[in-house]
Amino acid sequence: MFTDCPHDYFHVEPRSSKLRFNLSNLKLKHIDKHEVTELTKQGHIHNATRYQSAHSRVQMFMLENDKNTLAIEVPLWLHAEELQGYEKLFGTNNPLTGHIDALRIEDDKVWIWDYKPNAKAEKFASTQVFFYAYMLSKRTGIPLDNFRCGYFDAINTYVFNPNSCKLTHTEQETLQDLQKGF
Repeated sequence: MFTDCPHDYFHVEPRSSKLRFNLSNLKLKHIDKHEVTELTKQGHIHNATRYQSAHSRVQMFMLENDKNTLAIEVPLWLHAEELQGYEKLFGTNNPLTGHIDALRIEDDKVWIWDYKPNAKAEKFASTQVFFYAYMLSKRTGIPLDNFRCGYFDAINTYVFNPNSCKLTHTEQETLQDLQKGF
């Protein structure tokens, strides 16, 4: 990662975390008492003095104490030619970039998790995490069907299957074309 990651991509827009459009047909499910919420609580308790940011407290606790967490802050990118209609969707040909907060293996699926301190109020987190799944699929060659997505805080956990997602309005055709490639 230190030698092959194109670090210059991360200095320009677009960034997955700044995408401000919704996905349609999203089957977002709220889960009470998922294990990531407990890991979040424990991270805030055990790492309160060790790390200043909430993200660092949670991510490092998960990495150090959870056998299912494989990596944190995983850098990702997507080139314009990897998605039909890319320039129309993002308004640029610059690579889309992002960092996965936590990558886990659960139920024989690769789970992409994003920590959101106020998950219940999030409007576009599912869009962000969907594109993380798509980018990771492109970078690894693992089919999108092998991924699951979610975002969470110390109280709420929201999960979805990225294969169920569609973009709204004109972006729907782009996503449908995208999903045919898998």
